[in-house]
Formats: sequence, C-alpha cells, structure tokens
Amino acid sequence: MHGPLRVLGVPGRTLRKAAVAAAFLLSSAFAAVPAAAPAAAAAAPAPASTAITVDGHATGRVFDGVGAISGGGGNSRLLVDYPEPQRSQILDYLFKPGYGASLQTLKIEIGGDTNTTDGAEASYQHTKGTVDCDQGYEWWLAEQAKARNPAIKIYALAWGAPGWVGVNDPANPSPGQPYFWSQDMISYLMGWFGCAAQHHLPIDYVGGWNENGYNAAWYEDFKSALVANGHAGTKVVAADSYDWSLATDMAKDPALNSAIDIVGMHYPCGYLGAMSSCSSTPTAVGLNKPLWASENGSQDATTGAAPVARALNRDYLDAKLTSYINWPVVAAVYPNLQFSSDGLSLAQQPWSGNYSVGKTTWSIAQTTQFTQPGWQYLDSAGGYLGGNRNNGSYVSLKSPNNSDYSSIIETMDATAAQTATFTVTGGLSTGTVHVWATDLNSSDPADYFVHQQDLTPVNGSYSLTLQPGYVYSVTTTTGQGKGTATPPPAAPLSLPYSDTFEKPATTSSPKYFSDMNGAFQTVGCGGGRTGTCLRQMAPASPLRWTSESDNAPYTIMGDGSWVNYTVSADTMFEQPGSTEVLGRVNQQSHNNNGLNAYHLQLSSTGAWQIVKSDLAWNFTTLAAGTVTAPGLNTWHTLALTMQGPTLTAAIDGQTVGSATDYSFTSGMAGLGVTGYQTDQFDNFTLTPGAPGGSSFTGQVPSGLTGKCLDDSGDSAADGSQAILWTCDPTDPAQTWTWNNGQLQHDGKCLDVIGQGTTAGTLVDQWTCNGGANQQWTPQPDGTLKGAQSGLCLDDPGASTTDGTQLEIWTCNGGTNQRWTLP
Repeated sequence: MHGPLRVLGVPGRTLRKAAVAAAFLLSSAFAAVPAAAPAAAAAAPAPASTAITVDGHATGRVFDGVGAISGGGGNSRLLVDYPEPQRSQILDYLFKPGYGASLQTLKIEIGGDTNTTDGAEASYQHTKGTVDCDQGYEWWLAEQAKARNPAIKIYALAWGAPGWVGVNDPANPSPGQPYFWSQDMISYLMGWFGCAAQHHLPIDYVGGWNENGYNAAWYEDFKSALVANGHAGTKVVAADSYDWSLATDMAKDPALNSAIDIVGMHYPCGYLGAMSSCSSTPTAVGLNKPLWASENGSQDATTGAAPVARALNRDYLDAKLTSYINWPVVAAVYPNLQFSSDGLSLAQQPWSGNYSVGKTTWSIAQTTQFTQPGWQYLDSAGGYLGGNRNNGSYVSLKSPNNSDYSSIIETMDATAAQTATFTVTGGLSTGTVHVWATDLNSSDPADYFVHQQDLTPVNGSYSLTLQPGYVYSVTTTTGQGKGTATPPPAAPLSLPYSDTFEKPATTSSPKYFSDMNGAFQTVGCGGGRTGTCLRQMAPASPLRWTSESDNAPYTIMGDGSWVNYTVSADTMFEQPGSTEVLGRVNQQSHNNNGLNAYHLQLSSTGAWQIVKSDLAWNFTTLAAGTVTAPGLNTWHTLALTMQGPTLTAAIDGQTVGSATDYSFTSGMAGLGVTGYQTDQFDNFTLTPGAPGGSSFTGQVPSGLTGKCLDDSGDSAADGSQAILWTCDPTDPAQTWTWNNGQLQHDGKCLDVIGQGTTAGTLVDQWTCNGGANQQWTPQPDGTLKGAQSGLCLDDPGASTTDGTQLEIWTCNGGTNQRWTLP
C-alpha cells in the first residue's frame, strides 16, 4: 500500500451513487496512483459460443498461487482476541483447504512500531540488541495458517523499522534519523528470520521496503546475507512498488538481476477500480522471472468481489503475472478506521464473536480450490470470451501430473447468457468434469460457491452455459467444499469494563487494544507496584511509513456507540513527558493523519489539559491547569468523564477542571503517550455515565460541505419532510436536539416512514413514540445508523440540491452519510 494513495473506500455504491463515488475518488487520489483502466465501451452482444481447447501440450507460465496480506497495518489485530469457536471458524474460512478462500500464500508485516495504514505492528527489537520473538500477533496468525494448510507459503515484508535502524550508517542522508537502506536493516531482518525459526516458520519469500523504491546495492548485500545465514531457499521479491522501473534496471544490471528472484508490482490493474485491465512491460516479461501482483485489492469484502474476480484472470492474461496477493486478508479492525471493510471477511466484534464472510472469499475460492502453486497456465486455453473483454475472461491450468486441469471463467461485465464449448486433448483427463459457480450479482450467500453440475465429455468435448455476473470453475479435481459455520449476532460491548492487565491475553497486547503508533505491551510493573502493567515500548520515533503530522503513540479499544462514560487509568512516568487517556474516539483519517477524540493529558511537570483533536491533528485546548508535579516512577490516576457536552477532568480522585464541547457525542476509549517515552499504565476502567444528560441542541451539518439537516418549512406537523438545505445558523428549521438516540425538531422525531427497513425508504418527522424507527446510533465514521433497519441516514445520490428529501440506505461511510451531531 502507498500511504499518500490510500483513500477512504466507498463500498456498497449503486448506480445511483456512481457519480459521487467518482467525484470522491478524484478529489482524494494523487497523480502517482496507477491509472485505472479506461471506461469500457458498451458491451458487445454476447457470442453464441466460445470454443476453448484445453491442450495438455500447451505452454504457459507456472502458477504461484493466490494469497493475502496481514499487515500494512493492523488489519488482523482483533482476530486474535475472538472467542472460540468463532476465531477458528474465521481462520478456517481464510486458510483451511476445501472450506473457504483456501489461501495459498500469507504475506505478513515485519513490524516496526509505526503506523502502516490502520494500525502499528510491533517490532521484535524495539531497542537494539533487546530481542523478543513473541511480540505482536503475526507469528500467531502465520502459525494458525500453517496448521490449517502446511503447504501455505509465507511471504514477509517491512513497512517501517524501529528508530535505531541505520541512525549511524555512513550512507544515511539524514544522520541521526533512522535509515532503511542500511546494514542495520539487513541485520534486523536476519534477526527476524531467527525469530521465525523459533516459531517453526520457514519463510518462502521476503521483500525490502514496502512502496519506497529500491536500492540496488542494498538488495545485492541482502541477498548475500540471506545465503550466508542459511536462507538461500528464501526468494527475494522486489520492489513492492507501483511501477516496473526495477525490471528495467534488472535488465541492465546482472548483479541486481541475480539478487531479485521475483518482480512484485502493486496494483497492476489499477487502484480502487474495476480491475478490468492489467499491465506489465515487455522488459519485465523478458526477464523470464516470475512477475507478481504482490499487492492488489484494497476493496470492500463484498463489493470488491467482482474486481477481484476480473484481476485473478486478467493479471495473467494481460500481464503474465502468476500470483495475486490481496490486501488485506481480513478486516479485523475497528470501524472508525479508513479501510475497515476491506479484506475477505469482517471481524470487528471480538466481544460478541460476530463476523461475516465476505463475497470476495468465494470469488477467490473459485481459483484457489481448483488449482495449486506449481500448476501450469495453458496459454492457448485462456483469453476473452468471444474475443471481447466485456463478455468475460477465462484461464486454464493443468496439474503437474499432466492429467487434471481446471478452467476459471468470469462473466462480470456480460449482459446475456453465452456458451463455452470445451475440447480436451494432449493427455489431459477426459473424465467427469465438475462445475462450481458463484453468482456475484446475488446478495444471497446460498448462491456463492455452489456445485452446480457434473458433465461427461463426449469424445473429449462438452458445453457449458455461462450466465452474466458469475465466476465458474470447471475441473477434473475433487475435494472442494464450502464451510457451514455461522456467527452469533452482533452486540455492543457493555459498560462497565475494566482491565488490570493481569490476565494474560493471546499475545503481549491486552485484549481489544489496537495500537495506532508505538507498541503497547504488558510487562512487570515499575514504580514499586507488583503485578503486570501496560508499557509503551518504543523509545524513539520509528522509521515511518506514514506521514502524519503527529505520530505520538496511542492505542484504542471498545465500542464506537458509547456516549456517556468515564475513562480512567493509573499512569507512571519513566521519563519526563506526558501521558493521556482518550475518550469518544471516533473517526480516524486516512493513514492516521488525524483523529476525532477528546484527550486528558498530564505532564510529569504537573500541567494538565483537556484537548480536542480533529482529522488533521489540529489540537484545541478546552481546559487546562496545574497540579503538584507527579515526577517520575510514581503512580497517579487520570479520569476523563464525558456526560453530554460536559467534559470533566480528575487527577488522583480530585476534580481539577471541566469544559463544554459539542463536537463528539460518542466513541471508543484509549491510552496514549505524547512522545516516544516508555511510560506505563494500569487499572484501565470504563464506567457508564447517567442515561440522561446527553441532550445537545444545534445544527446537524452533513459531510457535504455547507449542507445541513433541515425540517421542510420549519413545520411541526407529522409527516414534514426531513431534507437537505444550505446551512444557515439563523434558520430555526435547522435547530435539532440530540436526545438519547433521537433527533428532535419542534418536539417531533426524525422518523423512517412506515417503519421501513429497505434501502431508499424516505425519512420525515413524526410524533415521538419511542419506536425503533426513530432511534439512531452514531457510528465512529460519522454515520447515523437506524436502530430498526440497520441502514444509515443518507442524502440520495450525494445531491447538493436544496430540498432533497433524506432516506435510509446501506451504510457505506460516504460523505453523504456523515452527520455532525449538535
């Protein structure tokens, strides 16, 4: 992934919302993004039939498998904290052969204590020479993948590095700062290989620095170090970036060419698009080395299924790429983060065990359950149906036994049924053919990964009818299957909640805490306290992958629907600086470039302040004062109470100040250190506030600039339309009261007409009656979810026309679904 290129996804869009999706991406993208494929021309009429000859004597490149990425960063964090049996069910859907996605490669991040998209991955060596091979959860995940599929390949890559790496390297262009292309980094990677060995994990592939170019001399030294340290069997992938310039240089430089085993490109089919056209270069192909889409995807677990289906075939057809690696493997992250729906499945509630298997799982399974790394593409049995890209694509591969074969066909853009006629020759099996299919136009999971029929070839030939919007697998193999595990329903994380950090979690991170920068680990307490405490472990600012203006360490946890509560924790300073508790943590901007939250900060000097941060890391001091300096190595208690708009700070049990602010009405909690100090926390406690006192009054601005929620005509009549209108602070029609889940105007409640639960149902005002269709739950991304429908308050088509009546629609986090409560 490329930090500046990561933009908020707009999953779940329909045709009526295509315009706003396009506008959003155009406004958010940067020039360096790989150009998306041009819009396809109108689909040609589907041909009556496409003839496909599957010839065992045909030539083609060797298939290297389909995989996914855990890292870049923090996207798997919540999975490890799931209860059983749900945790194993999710893992089975990802890795177990013949059950779900059946992934063939797992790419994991080599942690560096720094944010790498939606979180920070822990380093195994925060301080030079101090090694802890049990840091983080990537080892655990890789072990779980291997346990389910011993043949799975492990691929490792660094996004960042701890702050000591390369500081004193003679080639460092910024002395005193960490430097990646250094001997320190090579030593750091060799040490990481040692940890992998302790976890009995052979590393099949390794890269350099994610999306940060390449250094030829470094790669040559790195290759030599791998060989010298007994890792000659590990293949080097490079440059894990957005262009093929490395391939050009490899063709000119024999030493560099020898150091790189696989050329890995990111998003060769475009970024956040349909992935209908993919690219490489003649020079890259001419190297006669494997070419990979070493990162692809970045798409919603459901709506990304069709682009992934295209790319799985077209990577090879268009560009001769033999491996597809999806980012990420699972969306096991909190929903306030930017890419919280991307992956193969969603796992965002470890406390309830709820999860969902994304449609992309089955899109991938249509390839992985019918092929294996080492199979060979048959170039003459691949192409576009009827010679037209809009009709769909097909590839065919044969097994090493030169008998079994599989053909994978996608008809994502077809508009009518068509026929494929297969002729099998060249020594391949002419026995029974099994047909499996997934209807990606359907929202019914029963239509995914279905064994449709068996066909018996006649004289080596058979025909198959192909419907639009499907992925088909035609195979002589058996052993495929579809998991049947189902999750429990979603439920909030109830308060009160506490963590003394005494009960061991699965990893060194406490349950439910997700680090955004730095590394928070349970250790023996300092300051004369016995037992276990939470310590921020990174002593210096890391070599960063993101570029946020404030990269202070913090960790978050909990439920975004929490409104009134107190967050408190004991804290101890190991060095001069400040620590903090965070409350009402909601939306985080792209790559941690800001956070909507309240902070209570205490300095080792005794200065305290209640601070509000926003999505650009602007900080506003709401209240401040001074207490007796806590000094170092003594314990003190911070407590921030949020009751309606009133924020109250207490230190060591004494109220020291308060403030009034209407910016954030709900959100999670967290802990932080305002610099890279190794300070400690203990006795984290969340106490619910009073159910009342959450009544705020004012405007409700839309995410669309300059537009507000409005009562048509400022009417108190039942049925008065809830509309969008240009914000006017003097207009009484725009004065709303947020009161315990209800939005009220002139004593009437924002109401879903007829208690409708289908997308597109209009919203008006009605006499407050306590109905679920009048209850709204603020979400961390700024959306308002209807309690009855589970759909979000929505401005149709992201219209900016005054008078547009609002509705409910599938929640997708778009700007037209974001509202700032009064």
